[in-house]
Parts: sequence; C-alpha cells; structure tokens
Amino acid sequence: MKILGISAFYHDSAACITIDGEIVAAAQEERFTRKKHDAAFPANAIQFCLQKSNITIAELDAVVFYDKPFLKFERLIETYYSFAPKGLISFLSAVPVWAKEKMFLKKLLLDELTQIETIERNKIKLLFPEHHLSHAASAYYPSAFNDAAILTVDGVGEWTTASIAHGKGNKITILKELHFPHSLGLFYSAFTYFLGFRVNSGEYKLMGLAPYGISHSEETQRFKKIIKEHLIDIKEDGSIWLNQKYYNYATGLTMVPDKQWEQLFGFAKRNAESEPEQHHCNLALAVQEVTEEVFLKMAQEAGRLTQSENICLAGGVALNCVANGKLQQAGIFKNIFIQPAAGDAGGAMGAALAAHYIYFNNERNITAEKDQLKGSYLGNDCTIEAIEKTIATYKASYIKYTTEKEMCNSVAEILAKGNVVGWVQGSMEFGPRALGARSILGDARNADMQKKLNLKIKYRESFRPFAPAVLAENVQEYFEIDSASPYMLMVAPVKKERRSPLPENYDTLDLKSKLYQQRSDIPAVTHVDFSARIQTVHQETNPVFYELLQSFKKITGYSLLVNTSFNVRGEPIVCTAEDAYCCFMRTDMDYLVMGNYLLSKKDQPEWNEKDDWKVILTLD
Repeated sequence: MKILGISAFYHDSAACITIDGEIVAAAQEERFTRKKHDAAFPANAIQFCLQKSNITIAELDAVVFYDKPFLKFERLIETYYSFAPKGLISFLSAVPVWAKEKMFLKKLLLDELTQIETIERNKIKLLFPEHHLSHAASAYYPSAFNDAAILTVDGVGEWTTASIAHGKGNKITILKELHFPHSLGLFYSAFTYFLGFRVNSGEYKLMGLAPYGISHSEETQRFKKIIKEHLIDIKEDGSIWLNQKYYNYATGLTMVPDKQWEQLFGFAKRNAESEPEQHHCNLALAVQEVTEEVFLKMAQEAGRLTQSENICLAGGVALNCVANGKLQQAGIFKNIFIQPAAGDAGGAMGAALAAHYIYFNNERNITAEKDQLKGSYLGNDCTIEAIEKTIATYKASYIKYTTEKEMCNSVAEILAKGNVVGWVQGSMEFGPRALGARSILGDARNADMQKKLNLKIKYRESFRPFAPAVLAENVQEYFEIDSASPYMLMVAPVKKERRSPLPENYDTLDLKSKLYQQRSDIPAVTHVDFSARIQTVHQETNPVFYELLQSFKKITGYSLLVNTSFNVRGEPIVCTAEDAYCCFMRTDMDYLVMGNYLLSKKDQPEWNEKDDWKVILTLD
C-alpha cells in the first residue's frame, strides 16, 4: 500500500511517502526552494519522494493532507464572530485567502498534483485527518511501542491546541483536548514575539536565552507572578486558560498588544537586532519555567489517563528540548519517544501513517526495539555523481580518499587542530536538526569554538548554544542522562566533575561576559546553566559519523564533537552538494567534506560572490 502525506500552506511544508507502513522518504519543501519555513505546496518534496520511492502518483492508494480545512475555516469564522467588532481588519484580510484557496483545497491539491504528473483526477483518493491526529500518528506509529500515551502540543490545528491520546496496536484513541484560543504553543510564541524573535521560527532562541536569566532573582520571580496572575491560569490536569485581554493572536495582526505588555513587565518589546539585556533574559527564563510546569502537568495527566509506561511526543512544543529533559528527569514515564520533525513538517508523515493504520486498518507489527525513522535520514541523497559535478562546476580543489575510515582519520586530525568542517554524508535529515548528514562540526574542547561558529560562520546571535554529538555508548561519561537522544531533542546537565567553578560575581556580569566564562572541559557545548542539547550517535543509523567520532576519540580521548546545522542565518539547511559548496565558500569554514572528498578553503578558487546574500537572508 502506497500513501503520500502532505503538509502545506501554513509553514514548514513537507511530503512523505510510506509503502506498506514503512517510511520510505520524507523531506521539507524549504530544502529545495531555499526559502526557510516555505509554506508553499511541496511540489519539489513530492517529486523527490516519488523518485526515491520509485513510484508514480497514479500508483498511490491515497493522498493525505495533514488537517481538515473546513474545520479551520469554522474556527476562523466563529472566533471573529465571538470577538466582533474587534479584529475586522484581520478578518477582511484572512477571509479572501480562505475563499480563494483553503475552501477549495481538494481542487487545489489536484491541480498541483497535475502539474507534477498527468493524472486521472477522479481516481485519486484524498483524505483529511485532523491536525492533532496527524501529529499523534507521526509520533506513535514510528515508535517502538505497542502501547503508549501520546501528547501533542502546538499553537493550534483546527480547534485543538493540545491533545492526549492512547496508542494501542494500530489504534489511536483521543482522550482529551485543549481548544483554541487557549494554547501553550501560542502562549510561548507570544513571548517569542515580545522578546524580539520571529514567531514560528525563533521559539528555540527564546529557549536558548532563558538560561541567562537568574532563577532566584527578585525580577524573575516577579515576572512569573505577573504571568500567572494576568496571562495564564494553570489547572492541575495541565489545561490552561489564557486571558484574551492580553493577547491579539485570535483576531489581530500581532501576537500581543505591545503597550499592555510594556505596562505589565516594565519594558518595551525588544528590537530584533538589539543585544538582549538582563530583564529580557529573566523574562525568558520565567516563561520557560511556566511552560515546563504546564508541560509536565499535561504529561502527568497523559500517564494517569493511559496508565502506560511509554509516551510519544509531537507538535511544535515537543521541540522544546529543555522541557523534554525535565520530563525525563521527572521519571513519569519509563520510555520517551519524540518525533524529530515534531512541527508541521512531521504532519505529512503522520497523515500518511494515520491513513495506513486507521483509515485502511492495516496491522501494525513491532519487530525492533528502535524506532522506524532510520535515524531521520529520509531525505535527498548526496551522491558521488552530484559531488563530482559540483567540483567540476566550480573547478574546486580536492583530495579523494579511497575508504571512509581513511577519510575519517584525516578529518578527525583536522578537527583536533581547531578547524571547522562542513560535513555532508548520505541522505538528508527530516526535521529541523542536523544530525550528522548536513552538519558543521568543531572540537567541543575548544573554548573559542562557540564564538567562531556563531559570529564568523553562522552569522547569528552570540548567545545561542551549540549541541554535542556523542557516541551513544559514551554519553554518560559527559552528561547526566540515562537514555539515548538520537534526535537532539533532550537537554541534560554536563557531569559535575567536568565543570569549572564560576566567579563569585557571576550573576552581576552582563550577557557576553557570562557567555565567555569557561564552564567545563567541553566548553563549546556547555551552556550557561551547565546544560547541553545532546545527540547520541549510533553505528546502525549513521555509520560514517560514528566512525568519525571513533577516530576523534582515538586522537584526543574525547568521543564528542560540536554539531550544528549546515547553513547560515535565515537559510534552510543545505540539501545538495552545490548548496554545501556555496555555503562553505561564503563563510569562514576551514574545510568541507562531501562523501570521501575533502576540500580545503585555502586551496579553492577565488570566490567572487558579493555579500548581498547576507541582506537577502532575514533573521530566522
């Protein structure tokens, strides 16, 4: 049975193909169009999935869209009616888009599919599961569990903003839902907006800024009190009520009324390019801690309702790896599985799987202890032919190694000398994290590595942390964690014996002074609160990356590297060999590895491209 899942028209459009329940291919449209968070119909992603699966649209048993547009339209109309006459301008701008596109989605989908391939329109079966069912399916069906609680939390689907479900065998039963406008995802996004970051993009920056806050300070505690007294009412089961007097997202053109929030917190909305000050950090910490409190209560309720020892997580809030780490530390569940493409991109995968198991009622057989996502390496392959074509096009200088082992030994030595290496191997990752297929790598022991990566290569804010990629069997040598974290979605503390003492006046230092304090013997991946966002690397899912870490360990005694996504600010992660070479030449990266080919920056032809690309690529 062959099924195509599609997510589109909001943000992070994507496509996925499953064959007999196996996830064969999945990719985000942004990787092909080079437009970050591209919301367009994922024509390129679909064509890639069809090609990798070696099938045609005509051979598909179903095409499945990740939500129900009519329910969304119902929510839009009822919301504007409830708030009328407030939001008239927003209403007048939104309704024509719905009338033109979303209301006639079946026709639009068929029109777009026809552009890819000539089809008999009446033979295409179109299905529309609900948004949060797609999220739930994306987390449960690829998991290794035959019984699990499922928690999905995001901004909003049709009406639902969070759901608790029970997965058992091939069935998913929805047990509880939270409805719009009360949303943990929109609550967090409101602070993302107020603190100067882009909504639906900069939430992870807010998460990264939070550790610079001072938890025990009077200001942070005052901010938490204001939040709980005015903005959010938290119930014991994790459900929340948001006071709409202080939010604009239901009917307005911004997330919050700026002046009211300025009066609440005592400072104005932060300018996007300005340096964060301590009060910004303290507010970020306050909202992160409140979010964690709600998230844990929701998880506890999911455990109570299902009595399962396993939980699967999806929805944009499941990308909050700090909250995930707190959930693991809480010990509510024995096992946790988080969908690596937890946001809307993963909805394409969930839609396909929901159709396979729920609509077509196919049997689900769990045969392995590991999940079914193949390490999330489900995207475009970087072939030898593509690498050689790129080298020829740009007349690039290179060294070609005869074996992967030889290549890894050489690259490990290069990294140990403090160089930064672009790393492209095999199939591209599905989801927002680079996991050793489209990565930029550095030595975690190097105290200057974070600064170099942020300012000279990624061109992004200096406060943002970097993640360690560590051999799975060695993770407990460095971090206080007792489980695998293959998708870089779990934060855990650096082991106490590896930490360095902080100066007595640490809390009085400004952000940059705090940032450049050496905290451990792996400073490039140790955040200001001694935490790290961990990726465990497994031989069975990424043998080449695993081999590189083994080689680095032999040379240095350390089995971990800095791993960040291969892109610059505002750009999607690189997809092709050509994308990688161009990004390499635009930045201060020292070396580029593609397959068994090694390219040194100093040996390359002169790069004449102007710097106007930095202007074109906006803040992410």
